[in-house]
Amino acid sequence: MPKIDIASITPRMGSGYPAPFFESAKDRAKRPLGDAGGLSDFGVNLVTLPPGNWSSQRHWHLLEDEFVYVLSGELVLITNAGETLVKAGECAAFPKNVADGHHFINRSDKDAVYLEVGTRTGRDTATYPDIDLHLVMGDGLWRHKDGTAYPPRERG
Repeated sequence: MPKIDIASITPRMGSGYPAPFFESAKDRAKRPLGDAGGLSDFGVNLVTLPPGNWSSQRHWHLLEDEFVYVLSGELVLITNAGETLVKAGECAAFPKNVADGHHFINRSDKDAVYLEVGTRTGRDTATYPDIDLHLVMGDGLWRHKDGTAYPPRERG
């Protein structure tokens, strides 16, 4: 198996969310390790989440499983059930088609680093229970819950 040179992978900064939803994850850095290794069935990201940043908006997937393993630091996991502290060496799993919106927030004063692993179907639907946002992957458009598209956002 070929070794991946993590340092050579340019991180993807922030998120693709439309305004105003991108602000909460604006300093998040994702290194797509799965892409670098040529994986196609599942994705693996090495994520650095600075203090005050969110991993994403709270969401759940119809067709894709997700798994997170915290390597360093600590995060607050927020789900329908409330808040749970997840520290280095701990993990969380999010099965597909379970309507339990989730995300992580770094409320500490240090960066948190974690591995994010997920299925790649290419046709998934992501539901965002707290905000007016809906995503059907494959059409490339962020939509309001009524189906109208958000305008494209310039990424800086």
